[in-house]
Amino acid sequence: IPAFHLVGDIIWTPCEYLTIIMPSVAKVLDKKGVAAVLSYRSFLFEQQSEMLVKEAQAQVLKVGDWCEEMRTTLEAWPKTNIVAQLERRTRLFLRGVRSAELIGRLLKTVLNGHLAEHRTMARTSAQGLFRLIELIKAIEATFARHWSAVVESCNHICQHWTGALLKLVSSGRETLRTDKGYTDERVDMLSALVVVEQALAGPVTKERWYILNLALNLACYTKLFRPNDVTDMENLVGHLWTVSTLGRALERVSDCSFLYWHRSLLPVYFESLIHDSAECQRVVYFFDAINDSTKIIDAVRHAPTSVALEYFQREIFTVFEQSFLTKLCETIETDLRLSIHTHLQLNDRNPFKTNDAVHISPILKVPPLRIRDEFIDIQRYVEHYLEKTFYNLTTVALHDWKTYAEMRQLARQKYGLALAETHLPSQTLEQGLDVLVIMRNIHIFVAGYNYNLNTQCFVQKESRNKHLNTLNTRHITNSIRTHGTGIMNTTVNFTYQFLKKKFYIFSQFLYDDHIKSQLIKDARYFRDNMDQLERMYPIERAEKFNRGIRKLGVTGDGLTFLDQFRIVITQIGNALGFVRLVRAGGLQACSQAIHFIPDLDDIVSLAPLVEQAHLSTETLQAAQIFDTLVSDLVKNFAEGTEYFKLLVDVFAPEFRNFEKYSHLKNFYMIVPPLTVNFVEHILACKERIGKKSQQGEITFTDDGFCMGIAYILKLLDQYEDLDSLHWFQSVMTKCHAEKTKALNEQREGKTGVGKDEKLVQTLSLKTKRLNNYKREFDLVAFALRSARIFFRTDVENEIIPREKDAASDAISVKSSSNDAAS
Repeated sequence: IPAFHLVGDIIWTPCEYLTIIMPSVAKVLDKKGVAAVLSYRSFLFEQQSEMLVKEAQAQVLKVGDWCEEMRTTLEAWPKTNIVAQLERRTRLFLRGVRSAELIGRLLKTVLNGHLAEHRTMARTSAQGLFRLIELIKAIEATFARHWSAVVESCNHICQHWTGALLKLVSSGRETLRTDKGYTDERVDMLSALVVVEQALAGPVTKERWYILNLALNLACYTKLFRPNDVTDMENLVGHLWTVSTLGRALERVSDCSFLYWHRSLLPVYFESLIHDSAECQRVVYFFDAINDSTKIIDAVRHAPTSVALEYFQREIFTVFEQSFLTKLCETIETDLRLSIHTHLQLNDRNPFKTNDAVHISPILKVPPLRIRDEFIDIQRYVEHYLEKTFYNLTTVALHDWKTYAEMRQLARQKYGLALAETHLPSQTLEQGLDVLVIMRNIHIFVAGYNYNLNTQCFVQKESRNKHLNTLNTRHITNSIRTHGTGIMNTTVNFTYQFLKKKFYIFSQFLYDDHIKSQLIKDARYFRDNMDQLERMYPIERAEKFNRGIRKLGVTGDGLTFLDQFRIVITQIGNALGFVRLVRAGGLQACSQAIHFIPDLDDIVSLAPLVEQAHLSTETLQAAQIFDTLVSDLVKNFAEGTEYFKLLVDVFAPEFRNFEKYSHLKNFYMIVPPLTVNFVEHILACKERIGKKSQQGEITFTDDGFCMGIAYILKLLDQYEDLDSLHWFQSVMTKCHAEKTKALNEQREGKTGVGKDEKLVQTLSLKTKRLNNYKREFDLVAFALRSARIFFRTDVENEIIPREKDAASDAISVKSSSNDAAS
């Protein structure tokens, strides 16, 4: 034998060892001879690898016969010829241990030989190797299954052999006693035989066995007994030791901890399972072999044992999941889809490709597999995967709910998989955007959608599709019916976290020296010239502020700092609009659920009635849960929750601390420039709607700006300060004056001497622009007044002059705004 396996992945070659340890020997040895030995070692490894498949097939038959013989031999206790039957059983036990030992030696030699030679193993050879590993553990499992009968048989045969030994020892002792020539040597021999008898009088332990051998040698048994008796005695002593240590020998030969050094082969084994259902029935044996590696890990010193064991356990599970479990789940899912869509008359499957689904059912019946102290239930893993997949795909495409329901039923019939109901689509096929998704990505939502105050809906700004998504009360109601009313409070919490981040940016902008100084100048200017301005903030100064801030710089998209500040306020308002929408959806969901309660004013509790009827404890608990549910529904329907008040109360104390945040004191002065900036922005967006080259933002509504302004003014308690500017009255006055002037010039241009048609057209366009400008300011004013109602503030009757020809239009807009607010 050119090489020996020592431990782990170490192969010891005597020839190499001698040449390394004794360099002088290397000079004496023939180099060609050494090379021939090494070449023969490589040849032997390669030959053993090629013979693995045949060896595995032969060992399968051999071990199978042995297992069957163990079953038939040990199923009943012999009634006749007991000693011969016990000896037969003993030989059977030793044969199984010997088979496991030979297989283990072959495996260690081949595996570590390939590792030492840096050779790759063929897949067919690897399959034979895996089969041999399973056979070792099958032998161990057979012993474990019949261990009580094995122990009983070993005890009886040991007693028989002990009796035979005692008989031989007794005859030798009698011979010494009858000898008349007593000497010290004879006395010592006689005493040693007495010790032998005493050692044989108890169980066969390691200490007694050592004493037995020592006493026999002291008694010079080879001289005392006849040659035949000496041979029988040596055989009996050897048999006693072998049978008494059968358990330790079995543990040693069935130890597969050497797999720890060859974990790279595990993916190959796991990938083969899905194509061979018979192999899966033996996978339990292979996992038992893998668990033997923990014996090596228990002895580590470079790291805590618990950490090393956990890492090993996680590594094995990851490999098993990637190489087998994931592919198994995907195969089952694909088979279910193809089976459920046979009515579509799909093309026949590839006849040359093996249908893996045929072999899957036996795989799912494999008992849970153990990795250290955890178990892997293959069937439950597949069930969880399909439940998760069906649920997620149903939420994406609700119209496919029936298809996935049929796939669940097919999985039960075909594979015996018990899948839980997804409870979707909750009696609706129009789920729309889900509150959970919006809540977790609220920063993306408020930036990508525009809020409409009157219709209480959100409209997507832009999309790659040919349509824009919308979000209204109906969608929120459906989401709340799916996830429960508890999601409403969670939404407010997420909104609170979002507002904190936005208010930090808000504060940083107002803290800037350029902005802060300009606002102070504007406030001082208005205060000093209040009488000359007729207590109305001039629109020229707001437009000057809007133009002047452009000098501070613009972004790559052409946005000024004031544009970005407006966007921040709009996003704050959109977040508040989303909270309002969630509250409205919650009330609608409660109102729909409350339909099933006959009388809201007289609700009868069910729990006391159940208690009076002396029903079971489970029924009483169900009644109490029902009463709690009804109580919550009635409370939410009758009262609701003032989420706006909560969001005001949580921020207002800090915002109104002007000693700490003095830069917020003049926020109301930036509202006029902001409204001018917003009106210019919304007019530009509306003008792009009818154009083919749609570059830039396109929208027709953006009431989040007004919601944000109203909310921040409430936090700062600056409603009266803003009203003192009479800003919208100033805008209307300016627009009226400009329009009157333009109409007069237009009239003079038409009737005067030397008609100027270009001037008339220019004045006509100017008049149209002024009308649009005025209309947008009207809409901003009405939206802001409606938003102030949401925050429970007293809105003063601000007088806005209107032209007679636009009175009806303004009244209708105001009416719709009040309806939305109510």
